[in-house]
Amino acid sequence: MDTRLASTSDAAALCRVLREIIEHTGRERPSDEAFVIRQYLANPASIRCTVAIDTAGEVVGFQSLLRAEGGNRYDVPAGWGIIGTHISPRAHRQGVGSALFRSSREAAEQAGLETIDACIAADNASGLRYYEAMGFRTYREPVGIVQKAYVVR
Repeated sequence: MDTRLASTSDAAALCRVLREIIEHTGRERPSDEAFVIRQYLANPASIRCTVAIDTAGEVVGFQSLLRAEGGNRYDVPAGWGIIGTHISPRAHRQGVGSALFRSSREAAEQAGLETIDACIAADNASGLRYYEAMGFRTYREPVGIVQKAYVVR
């Protein structure tokens, strides 16, 4: 599985991945190009956004790492990282998540982050398992959400 830094030219591919996830899970979320660019590709708080590429050269997943600012919507302490992982259902269990997290962990170390937060829907069993497998541990459980933290250093 290859990974590389995402660019604005990847916006349509990231939208496609989000729409595949929506179709598979039934969980609605923004998935239009303007949102993808604003949230993942041109976010001033971005540390790194990485895409995973399959053997056919197609984007099958992406992971975003942001630096938390005060008053963020996840109530994550300022200065922590906030991670988001989005993998096409057709690419599950192929090492995509591990490959993406290697890139994000490296970026977190380079950025001097001490902790990364992952905010997962409580009913997202595969997401919860993924973050546990990457070394994240639950530190807070607001209604309907599980927040896991990864200690970088």
